[in-house]
Parts: sequence; C-alpha cells; structure tokens
Amino acid sequence: MTIYFSYEKGQVIQALRYHFISKLEIKIMLITVNVFAIGSILLYMSGIIGPMPFLVGSLLWIVLMASFWFFLPVAVYRRAETFKHEFNMNFNDEGFTLGHEKGSKNWQWTALKNYLESPHFFHLYFDSRSFFLVPKSGCKDSDEVFELRKLIKSKVKKG
Repeated sequence: MTIYFSYEKGQVIQALRYHFISKLEIKIMLITVNVFAIGSILLYMSGIIGPMPFLVGSLLWIVLMASFWFFLPVAVYRRAETFKHEFNMNFNDEGFTLGHEKGSKNWQWTALKNYLESPHFFHLYFDSRSFFLVPKSGCKDSDEVFELRKLIKSKVKKG
C-alpha cells in the first residue's frame, strides 16, 4: 500500500498535543498541578490562604496549561522542516519506506517501539522521543485507513 501526503499545520499541532499528553511524566505533572490548583481553590474558599497565593497558583496553572497546549506544539512545528515537505510511504509485510524528493529510507517493522493513533495521524515511535506522523488523509478512503491500521496493529505494539 502506498500513500502520498503533506502536512496541515492545524492537524500537526493537534497531533503534537496528543504526543506530549501521552507521555507518562507529563500526565503525572498535569495531574499534580491540577490537584494543587483544586487544593488552592479549596484553601482560598475556606479562608486559609489569601488571594495573592491563590492568584499566583492560578497563574502558574494557566502558564503550564498554555505551554503544553499552545507554546510547545507550535515551537516544535516551527523548528521541524519535516512538516513543510511532501512525502510518499509504502507499507508492506516486511516494513515501510518513506520517500521524499531528495531520497528514500527503508525501515523494518522491528525498528518501531510502538505506535499511537490520534484522530488524524498514526504516530510511529522509533523511541520515546523520535517518531514520525503518518497522516490518515494520505489514504484514498476509509477502507485504506482501516487496512493501514490493521497492518500497523499487526506489526507494532500499541503505546
């Protein structure tokens, strides 16, 4: 199966959000910060703390959430040249090939650690920091997306 694609900025930024939020350390940090925020609300409402510590805690919560939701994905998108090119990918039982106007690269399925599926992409992870986004929009129709999902699922463990 061969697909042809380029990237759309909005979809890539959403996929990068999925990538960051799927990391265990970020999940733990977000849960901790949210528990802290709820605790500060309760302490403020009960009169144990004043408005200034509550406002500082709220500001920190807003900055952290904005960082993971807006700033970090946009910064990664701007730095990566990958998202500005057109590609083709060929998938078969042995592995997959990524093609570009400057050349191509082959990988065996064993090169992938795991995968994640988001609404618009398959995230193929080589390790915890190195991954490739395969847009579902590169497929001709939903049947081809289903076939690609089935192939990836049979060759790579879900992360």
